[in-house]
Amino acid sequence: MAAVTAPTRDSLLHLYSSMLRTSRQFSSYNFRQYFLRKTKEQFRDIQHENDPAKLSAFYGDRVKELAVLKRSAIVNQLYGGWKLVVEKQKPIRERSDS
Repeated sequence: MAAVTAPTRDSLLHLYSSMLRTSRQFSSYNFRQYFLRKTKEQFRDIQHENDPAKLSAFYGDRVKELAVLKRSAIVNQLYGGWKLVVEKQKPIRERSDS
């Protein structure tokens, strides 16, 4: 059986930040908050793992999930709806005549 090399800490952090960045691209508040929570929870659970096989399996699964997340975010941006009340609204600027 071949030895499995664990992904580096930097590669895991890069994957984590990529997933958070992609999660923030959803125009729908509910999807955006769900994927942010899910990503944080998944990486929090694996934080103290030292088994290289589990880490590499986790990394591979999250890379596949990131590809799906990117495609889903694009589709959600295309068909995004109205902003919800709980979301921050951009202030309405009035035109000045001066």
